[in-house]
Amino acid sequence: MARYGPQFGPDITYLGVDRCDHTDPATMAVADVVILGAPFDGGTSHRPGTRFGPQAIRMTDYLPHDGSRPSLALRTDGLRDLRVLDAGDVEMYSGDIEVALPALRSAVADVVRAGAIPVVLGGDHSIAFADAGGVADVLGQGRVSMIHFDAHADTGDIEFGSLWGHGQPMRRLIESGALRGDRFLQIGLRGYWPPPETLDWMAAQRMRSYEMTEIGHRGLQTCLTEAFSIATDDCDGVFLSVDIDVCDPGHAPGTGTPEPGGLTARELLDSVRRICLELPVVGIDVVEVSPPYDHADITAALANRVVLEALSAIARRRSALPPFDPSLPLLADRNLP
Repeated sequence: MARYGPQFGPDITYLGVDRCDHTDPATMAVADVVILGAPFDGGTSHRPGTRFGPQAIRMTDYLPHDGSRPSLALRTDGLRDLRVLDAGDVEMYSGDIEVALPALRSAVADVVRAGAIPVVLGGDHSIAFADAGGVADVLGQGRVSMIHFDAHADTGDIEFGSLWGHGQPMRRLIESGALRGDRFLQIGLRGYWPPPETLDWMAAQRMRSYEMTEIGHRGLQTCLTEAFSIATDDCDGVFLSVDIDVCDPGHAPGTGTPEPGGLTARELLDSVRRICLELPVVGIDVVEVSPPYDHADITAALANRVVLEALSAIARRRSALPPFDPSLPLLADRNLP
């Protein structure tokens, strides 16, 4: 089936990078990273609107869309030091989740087979079953671990009479065998869901979930270091899934299920940077950006920068530059008179 164009809004690429076609491997032959849009909100349980997320994430920036973004901290340009292409939106009709998710899974598998890292712009979190599953289809069932930033565990079973929705993808991934429960790390959980029986199921799968109270007590960096050691044990790669509601609603108001008391924007960006610097990331999604509920593009701008931070860090990891030193002054490597 030929790509018919964007589902919502203008046909733009992420910050002006070149276009490719995920159905044509030749167009991705030199790609390091391929952006895919997943404009789907048919799995939402509360406020919709994430079907407009990919467009907002691609375009929300005050700088020219010229395919270049040099990072002050990392001394790399994630859009130029890597070959980043955009395959546009996958056709995902929000009225039929059982058709939409396989379409995304197939597209992600196309990207991975081409040797590129898929970066998927959501969409609600139901798409994680498809995108992480598509990576596992190529790299091996149970061979990819998950680091999952979220206010919610997304491990529900049957919700509203359905197996599919944005509160269930992590359970479906584990039950299907695509990902292992004992290599599933969750960061930022808080609030009043899920219920005890779901927590019992999670414990039986040997999942490791870092609730915000534990993060506050032990420190985010300590928790991340521990999570990294689990994620890289007996797995070949790491999938990074970022639900923007992991951040406090003051930092990310444009989302469907806001939960007070989350990470700051700075904590999320620093965490994504560290993951992509230190771990073999093989896939990424950024989900649950709902522009109709955003204010002054706060949430879309954060999601845009989550993607940029990941790309900049992957570029640094692959470069010949020395290990990143966060204490290094900005101009320390400049031979100024």
